[in-house]
Amino acid sequence: MHMRTTLNIDDDLVNRARELSGIQQKTALVEAGLKALIAREASKRLAAMGGSNPNFEVPPRRRSVRATATTRRKAG
Repeated sequence: MHMRTTLNIDDDLVNRARELSGIQQKTALVEAGLKALIAREASKRLAAMGGSNPNFEVPPRRRSVRATATTRRKAG
């Protein structure tokens, strides 16, 4: 879904973003900026959660089929 919106954005800011990104269309430029902002903030939240569960137990890792076959050959 798309939403038509009127924005007042500093021309210098738009021009600098165009230079750095190579995106010339304003709509695509704003969309890319919003996506980048969302990704950055989501990663900050994820990083802030790190270590927040002291009772967390690391699940056991599975060996790949290839690693198991290699181990068997070395043992035999």
